[in-house]
Amino acid sequence: MSKVAIITDSNSGITQQKAKEMGVVVIPMPFTIDDVEYEEDINLSQEEFYGKLLNDCTIKTTQPSPQTVMEYWDKALTEYDEIVHIPMSSGLSGSLQTAKMLSEEYDGKVWVVDNQRISVTQKRSVVDAKILADRGHCAEEICKLLEEDKFQSSIYIMLDTLEYLKKGGRLTPAVATLGTLLKIKPVLQIQGEKLDAFNVARTQAQSKNIMLNQVAKDIKNRFGGNEKGSGINIYVAYTHNEDAAKVFLDEIKERFPDAGEYGIDPLSLSVSCHIGPGALAVACCKRTFE
Repeated sequence: MSKVAIITDSNSGITQQKAKEMGVVVIPMPFTIDDVEYEEDINLSQEEFYGKLLNDCTIKTTQPSPQTVMEYWDKALTEYDEIVHIPMSSGLSGSLQTAKMLSEEYDGKVWVVDNQRISVTQKRSVVDAKILADRGHCAEEICKLLEEDKFQSSIYIMLDTLEYLKKGGRLTPAVATLGTLLKIKPVLQIQGEKLDAFNVARTQAQSKNIMLNQVAKDIKNRFGGNEKGSGINIYVAYTHNEDAAKVFLDEIKERFPDAGEYGIDPLSLSVSCHIGPGALAVACCKRTFE
């Protein structure tokens, strides 16, 4: 039986410390902030990131360099026979295509998973990959199983402000201004490759209700669970508002008491810089490999 290393990036929300506890490897995502280079959770903490974001610093995201990725792979292959590499969704970054290209030089020892996830759903894929590796599956088998499962998850995100979508060019200034004046709180979704508009609300309570009603529909219509959440895991992600996220998680537990697992994590910084602080997200994943 081959030894399989599980490698992901910090878009999964897995910290370096947590990665050690899980027995996986996390490649930090690089950021340029006011022309200074940073790496997530190496020399850029969540607190430092939001301090710079709220001080209107210029923040640019990029992907790990090919050299960096290969250094992590080469190191892992000194201890393991094969690698399953789980980057963020191909629709949100070019890092997956880069990894696919680089893997061609590794004679089938590196398998890159394109299961179109990010943040807490990407983290769930890492957990599932580790479960499968521990059960004796080879890298190719794990990759295929995760890709077959890629649409068995959803993320819905409630924004507190439109300012950062405007900065990123995803909204015109006029639409952003009108939305602010009308106090519109958009709800976005990630299903598959893209971050897309889903709905709008006027209050946080309305936004939560929209998200949870849609999660209930997904559980019934897509994941084969029941109205109490059986057969799924549910997670909350947030941007610089942990207390609000804890309250939201309690509401979710009351609405879906039979979910297999609950979790709460900061939203990945690469998404956070585009949507700003104060966002709340709910994600659900079908319990496939547990």
